[in-house]
Amino acid sequence: MTKLIITGANGQLGSEIRKSSHLFPDLSFVFTDLKELDITNPEAVESFFAEEKPQWLINCAAYTAVDKAESEEETAWLINAVAPAILAEKSKAVGCRFVQVSTDYVFDGKNYRPYVEEDEVCPTSIYGHTKLEGELISLTNNPQSMVIRTSWLYSSFGNNFVKSMIKLGKERDQLNVIFDQVGTPTYAGDLAMAILEIIQKTESGACEFVPGTYHYSNEGVCSWYDFALAIHQIYGINCQVSAIESKDYLSPVTRPPYSVLNKSKIKSIFGIQIPYWRTSLEKCIFEIKN
Repeated sequence: MTKLIITGANGQLGSEIRKSSHLFPDLSFVFTDLKELDITNPEAVESFFAEEKPQWLINCAAYTAVDKAESEEETAWLINAVAPAILAEKSKAVGCRFVQVSTDYVFDGKNYRPYVEEDEVCPTSIYGHTKLEGELISLTNNPQSMVIRTSWLYSSFGNNFVKSMIKLGKERDQLNVIFDQVGTPTYAGDLAMAILEIIQKTESGACEFVPGTYHYSNEGVCSWYDFALAIHQIYGINCQVSAIESKDYLSPVTRPPYSVLNKSKIKSIFGIQIPYWRTSLEKCIFEIKN
């Protein structure tokens, strides 16, 4: 049986992988978070891998507080860059493939068409810089690495934009949401299934594992304003949502104004089907309600 280690297992993506794990009886799962494994400690990681002997490692751990990263740079670098470097090196030592999850924030958002994997990277925030370094060092330290960039991740688990909009929409009569940042929401449940399908297909011989960088988000395009309206409409919240410009929203970070990801590569190589963002949002909100 193929053994997978999942780090950051209590976060949005890790929790979704745990929820879907029963659908993959040929895969054996070891879920870890800080209590079970300190991924910033090389000796601890080496010892853990030597004991578990995994074939795959999925790193779901990340420092994702984009604004706070500007003042907590050391912590962001430790979790987003140093830890992946250790995980990649130690996974390679035991012949383990490595999946590192990254972000659309490696781009500056000045594109006019969906970003492909080969487009020039140019992060505009500490968060983006640390995630980019995590990508590069993962691919360097373990040639059997797969970096998956995603965007606007949400889930019924953890804290995210969907849950914030539901909470604020219930509490307030009026909200202001940015309309001039465009991208694609990603339901963490869909990303979890895609990663597990890729592993299952690779292990069964249904497709060849091709290391490198990939993009995954749901299909379609929207602004944060459109996203907020859809959340309220699907949930059944009556709240006045007003569209504002990025310049009217106080933040220490310049976020990408356009960060739509082109998913052609992951779809063609691994035969992945990707749902439309609104369809997945309906599914997630149903789970939140129930």
